[in-house]
Amino acid sequence: MKRFFSSVLLALAAAALPLSSHAAALDAPLTCNESGHQFIADLAQQQLIDPKPMRVESNSINAFSPVQGADLTAFGFHVFAVVGYEKDDPMFRVGDGEPVARSAYGVVVFGGESKVQAALAETGSTAIVHRVAPLVTAIFCKRS
Repeated sequence: MKRFFSSVLLALAAAALPLSSHAAALDAPLTCNESGHQFIADLAQQQLIDPKPMRVESNSINAFSPVQGADLTAFGFHVFAVVGYEKDDPMFRVGDGEPVARSAYGVVVFGGESKVQAALAETGSTAIVHRVAPLVTAIFCKRS
């Protein structure tokens, strides 16, 4: 998983932060009560992410970019990548390795791991918090 998030970070490092015009807080879905399909489909339908993944990891996690002008946040942190996968779902491309889970989704945010973990603890979210790099953290939900 660390390799995946490092790859996403490198792929997005050159991207400029989008200008604010379509703001959306993703706190509710990141309480891990929905499927990867529902999470990604909702964001694509609202035109907040590019529906075509910018990258697909060997574990089948698809990384999506917020569209220009979208200001996505999660628990008060700026989102710069959205990730997801759902087994046997044509919305997602399959990697060449073992899928991470039947269904998984999340975001990558600018924020330190301890601050992100503290923000999630206040909400009761069961999401996994994973340090990607200094001040870059993933918030991830998965179902077996």
